[in-house]
Amino acid sequence: MNNITIAIDGFSSTGKSTVAKQIAKELGYVFVDSGAMYRAITLFAIQNDFISQEAFDVASLVSELHTIELVFKFNQDFGFAEMYLNGKNVEKEIRTIEVSSFVSQVSTISEVRQQLVKQQQEMGEDKGVVMDGRDIGTVVFPEAELKIFMVASAETKAQRRYKELVGRGDKITYEQVLENVKERDFIDSHREDSPLIKAEDAIEIDSSHLNLEEVFEVLMQLVRMTLEDNE
Repeated sequence: MNNITIAIDGFSSTGKSTVAKQIAKELGYVFVDSGAMYRAITLFAIQNDFISQEAFDVASLVSELHTIELVFKFNQDFGFAEMYLNGKNVEKEIRTIEVSSFVSQVSTISEVRQQLVKQQQEMGEDKGVVMDGRDIGTVVFPEAELKIFMVASAETKAQRRYKELVGRGDKITYEQVLENVKERDFIDSHREDSPLIKAEDAIEIDSSHLNLEEVFEVLMQLVRMTLEDNE
């Protein structure tokens, strides 16, 4: 059976990363969380005082991009790869609301996107990869055999994200999370470089009224059909 490339795009908190991990595990494919890479660069920008509520020193971040090393390392205990920034495990730090509040701004920088798209394309050269993000089917892998575009209502996404953050111990209100979700959706959809849009040949899945198991089953049906077509 021929390996394929599976591109899963969509808005934040639609369940795309969770289902992408499940599909990769089911198929024995490599899973790449492209959002984690943008989050890691955002964390780097925060740590170096390049970005804050008051200002964003884009030039300084761009000038330091060459010093950033991003590596995914598989964690046997958890069953998925974690993000390492310059040799340090930052999987927990990149999931905070602070990083979430700046990641869309960092993602609009063309130099950041160019560097990460190149790395992502290298990761998927041999196919057998499931990658989720915002521009996987349109920019990173426009020739992917299967493209999924996931959507959900802002309220559903905020509720999921709020539950996740509170479960981790973050002190946050639902209203703050909802505002962050809406802001990120707007910035991601309206940026000049590689905006979040549905590829013409992508299949749209609305996860508003589906649980994760149901989303997984729907996507696996599409995967099986695509694999059959590519035998």
